[in-house]
Amino acid sequence: MALTRAGTLFLRPAAVLQGVRRRRLRPDVLAGLTVAIVAIPQSMAYAAIAGLPPATGLYAAAVASVAGALWGSSRHLSTGPTNAISLLVLSVLSPLAAVGSAQFVAAAGALAVLVGVVCLAFAVLRLGMLINFASRAVLLGFTAGAGVLIAIGQLRSLLGIDLPRSPYLYRTLVGVAERWQEINPASVAVGLGTLAVVITLQRLASRTPTALLGLLTAGVVVAVVGAEPLRLTVVGEIPRALPALTPLDWTWLFDNHVLATIASGAVAVAALGVVEAVSISREIARQSGDRIDVNQELVGQGMANMAAGLLGGYPVSGSFTRSAVNYQAGARTHLAGVLTGTFVLAGILLFGPLAAYLPHAALAGLILLIAWNMIDWHSIRRVMRASRAETLIMATTFAATLVLSLDVAILLGIILSLALYIYQSSMPTVHPVVPDETFRHFVEREGQPQCPQLAVVNIRGALYFGAAAYVEDELLANMERNPGQHYLLLRLHGVSHCDLSGLDALEGIVRLYRDNGGDVFIVKARPPVRELMRLVGFEAFLGEDHFLEQDYAVDYLFERVLDPAVCCYECEHRVFAECQPLHKHHYDARLPSLGASVSHPDRHLTVLEVRDLLANQERRPLIVDVREPEEFSTGRIPGAMLLPLRSLPERMPELPRDRRILLVCRSGRRSARALHWLLEEGFPDVYNLKGGILAWKAAGRPVEVE
Repeated sequence: MALTRAGTLFLRPAAVLQGVRRRRLRPDVLAGLTVAIVAIPQSMAYAAIAGLPPATGLYAAAVASVAGALWGSSRHLSTGPTNAISLLVLSVLSPLAAVGSAQFVAAAGALAVLVGVVCLAFAVLRLGMLINFASRAVLLGFTAGAGVLIAIGQLRSLLGIDLPRSPYLYRTLVGVAERWQEINPASVAVGLGTLAVVITLQRLASRTPTALLGLLTAGVVVAVVGAEPLRLTVVGEIPRALPALTPLDWTWLFDNHVLATIASGAVAVAALGVVEAVSISREIARQSGDRIDVNQELVGQGMANMAAGLLGGYPVSGSFTRSAVNYQAGARTHLAGVLTGTFVLAGILLFGPLAAYLPHAALAGLILLIAWNMIDWHSIRRVMRASRAETLIMATTFAATLVLSLDVAILLGIILSLALYIYQSSMPTVHPVVPDETFRHFVEREGQPQCPQLAVVNIRGALYFGAAAYVEDELLANMERNPGQHYLLLRLHGVSHCDLSGLDALEGIVRLYRDNGGDVFIVKARPPVRELMRLVGFEAFLGEDHFLEQDYAVDYLFERVLDPAVCCYECEHRVFAECQPLHKHHYDARLPSLGASVSHPDRHLTVLEVRDLLANQERRPLIVDVREPEEFSTGRIPGAMLLPLRSLPERMPELPRDRRILLVCRSGRRSARALHWLLEEGFPDVYNLKGGILAWKAAGRPVEVE
């Protein structure tokens, strides 16, 4: 089954090609051409960021666009070189070989192949969900830092200073400071002039290929005036040739652990690339209504990177700019991406020699604009307003990008995101709740009075081994804050996952409540959680009757569990709807507490035992009902006299000491208090009806009603 699913992922091109229709061909051709016009100058600029020849960027754009479209999930995602990936490639490879050398280019190809292997491995293992652990804050912090590094890194080309390329901020700044006398004014003018042309065209005619026109303008200037008089360096002619296999020097790759270093960097490049691609796919899918399969997108990125690495390119990912252009241009199918790659190759074959007139300073000016646009100020402000924790992750990733190697920075950001997830998931929300004003919903209302007997607590989050101790501590803290709440009602509708450690923690809480004379009840446990409770024996331990229906839970506890003496005499609040009709009365402090009412177990009689007792006419007991008058009038045992519990100290002399007395209340708890009191006062023959009038009625015994 797993092999079948994996095979389906790799057979994607067949499904893509089957979906091609003649009526969709024209929109796809136009979209492919439009994206190619944008991709050609971008790919050359991104290759410059990575320290690679322009042809490497163009080949990567052409090959990756085709492979990404055929094997990817999104029909609008445009795969190819990107700014952040390019800078990361420079950071990973610059310690291994001279930037721009043949070994450097070959290492870039090997890196792309390994990135593809990582992506494909994750797809086959169905690990696409791990992408969710790289938060938006990490991507924002990294891209902002990368934007700063890219801008600083282009100072050498913009100023016309001959400096070695470096992904490290301080090295470039120190080099510029030491050689500022060598600044070429013509180079600065060409770079800033290209930047000005692109910005002006974007404002006046945003639909035109502004980047391409800006580079063409600079190329015309160089062609007319000449590069030598201006002391400008140019990109150089791009050979009119289709992509060929990347020449890999395997001896060099295996020497001095070069391949091991590239492999470790491949994990960081793959992580950043996949997060970029999936984030862009999802963003555009929200507008287009498409459904994104993350594992299929992993295959698309894997195949794109492997193809680019083997055919003269370097690592690639999804480009937001080109993907947005593809969507806005009306692409209907994945064929648009295939045509984009085809048109890029056509551009290489037709216009490659013209790159001999393209100055590096013009590319630097374009890259400065790209670097500025990398900083998403709007999203950064949203993160800062929304979460301090994510703001800290974003700031840490930004700082790490500036001072550490970029592969370490991106992995650090992902680790921080994972740590934040573990921290948050290990602390589910555990909050006492009370009914709202309508008594229809339970809400968290700080400072509102709570029931003195019953704690109602919401738990939201995963109740697993990492969170069990926290949940247990919170429940114990609530118990300590409210020592009189001997009963606990847990609302578990927010618990989506539970494991044995979580149930062990709940079992400890149940034992503690029961040891203190109380109990625990549960409502709204989800089916998977309830099934686990059954399998491990927790359901039997708690008791099936302790799993209550949401709508009747409080009513059940009010009628059968809570002590009505507390409700009538000791509680000043009306927390639940069931409390509203109660008549509140003063309670004599001389009467025993609830804890004392559980003594003398032999004096508590069942309904059958009371029936036999009443059948003995010679020693028929005096039935004393200790409820309130309004309760007494709704139904009582025939022949019972009313003596409310609150009046017992004053009216005790009315009771005969030489006659058997049977005490009755609604559920047996008030009468249990009265039993304890009378025994302490020397009444020798006193008993209590266990379960009270509720048990009496449930057994079908007769009652009198006014």
